[in-house]
Amino acid sequence: MNRKILGRRYFGLAGLLAIGFTAAFGSAVTAPSAAQAATLPPVSELMADRVMGDPKAPVTILDYSSMTCPHCAHFHTDILPKIKEAYIDTGKVKLIFRDFPFDQAALSASMLAHCAPAERYYPLTDVLFKSQSTWSRAADPAKALAQYGKLAGMSQETIDACLANKELADAILNSRLTGQNQYKVEATPTFILNDGKARIEGAQSFEEFSKAIDKLLK
Repeated sequence: MNRKILGRRYFGLAGLLAIGFTAAFGSAVTAPSAAQAATLPPVSELMADRVMGDPKAPVTILDYSSMTCPHCAHFHTDILPKIKEAYIDTGKVKLIFRDFPFDQAALSASMLAHCAPAERYYPLTDVLFKSQSTWSRAADPAKALAQYGKLAGMSQETIDACLANKELADAILNSRLTGQNQYKVEATPTFILNDGKARIEGAQSFEEFSKAIDKLLK
């Protein structure tokens, strides 16, 4: 993707996304004070698995995605809601997002999501995927991402500290290497079910996921 020619304006973003964040979080969120905001939790805490669903669910899906991958956005906006309704909300499946950034914009988006409060991680990633074409094509993706962080209740000081955190960036890149080495992930999205007992790659239908999940539930 040639980012030099993709300089769309993202002014008015707050108004556009306010509805989405209100729906995601249930109410407006307020940024912490600057004194509190600039201090981030340890990277080990920021990188802890964010589990969608019952941690005891019998089927685990590891979702290796890049935040700038269009097929990943399609999964999160069109397929995941169906999986959530049929399998996650019913206690049969849990999903764990694993970062697999392919460019700096994707890495920055992943870092921002990890710096958000744990309960806002998936609502924030959901909004980022839904608006991927806006922030990823901005002349300054990091500046565009900051608007989303603020809507998720993060202060500018927290966002700046987050995006400058080299230890966090290295941890995300090491997580990607683990996916490459342990599960041979080479493209996104790639889904590893129950530690490799099933594997789904690329843009697939809900029916393909359902078939694989039902087989593991037997």
